[in-house]
Amino acid sequence: MLGTARLTAFVATAHPDGARQFYEGTLGLQLLTEDSFALAFDVSGMVLRVQKVAAVEAAAYTVLGWQVPDIQRAVTGLSRRGVSFERYSFMQQDALGVWTAPGGTKVAWFKDPDNNLLSLAEHGAPANAGA
Repeated sequence: MLGTARLTAFVATAHPDGARQFYEGTLGLQLLTEDSFALAFDVSGMVLRVQKVAAVEAAAYTVLGWQVPDIQRAVTGLSRRGVSFERYSFMQQDALGVWTAPGGTKVAWFKDPDNNLLSLAEHGAPANAGA
């Protein structure tokens, strides 16, 4: 029933000015609207609504992610813009903070100003493909 409906993604902020700077300035998203309830950004034709709330309880899991064609380039570019990528002691990550999943997908995580966990993912062939 909803397979053809356009999806809107949501994330919350208790610091709308910082969120606007991060999503618009740092990540390069186009601001569509801002009102007393939310900031709305265009993300490749989809809408990301950054809801204005009194307090954000950051989840311990990824709440929003982007699929990118070249994760090393994306991580390097965002790092130059001041984004810090997360490091986890329980997984093996490369020098940029990129983890390669058993299926071959490469993932890196970072946080927004409200500590929402965000990710970049590059889908690829399994590490043992062709072996």
